[in-house]
Amino acid sequence: MKMRSVKKSMGIISAISLLICIVFSVYAIHNNLFTSIEALQEYLAGFGALSALVFIAFQAVQVVIPILPGGLGCLAGVLFFGPWFGFLYNYLGICIGSLAAFAIARTLGKPVIHALFNEKLITKYESWTNKESQFAKWFAIAIFFPVAPDDFLCYLAGTTTLSWNKFTAIILLGKPFSITLYSLGLNVILQTIASSVL
Repeated sequence: MKMRSVKKSMGIISAISLLICIVFSVYAIHNNLFTSIEALQEYLAGFGALSALVFIAFQAVQVVIPILPGGLGCLAGVLFFGPWFGFLYNYLGICIGSLAAFAIARTLGKPVIHALFNEKLITKYESWTNKESQFAKWFAIAIFFPVAPDDFLCYLAGTTTLSWNKFTAIILLGKPFSITLYSLGLNVILQTIASSVL
């Protein structure tokens, strides 16, 4: 009885979290926060000392509601907070969002995946779950490299038997490399473009 009550509470929390993320995403789209680094920087500056916490929440929402790849947010973090704090805040936000996506999918199941992602993407990666003993290996490899659809894979992982402990370990250990490539790599590209224009 107690376990059923916990599952029901988790379901309510997951649904509310998803709803909050959707509402914020609508606001962010309306204010160009997902498409303009300048708009995002101006938005964050308005929070003063709390800007780091707001940015971490922003990055988490970008994982839960995968409207755009997180590259823009990673670059904004580096530009706004510098390379080291930018990396740290990117890492915290993306890890929190990844855990939230896993929790939502673990609670609400496959229907949430079909609601958020296109069928072509689902079909491409769903075969990974056919041999669940191999899923953790492929998931870890995908998380380590910044080319796979990490947001989707975190949701997909939530529909498998992958344990919370293993999922958390993969995220915490695998994310630093890909975030570093995004954060610092995009910053180098931007500086190169800026210097060539000037």
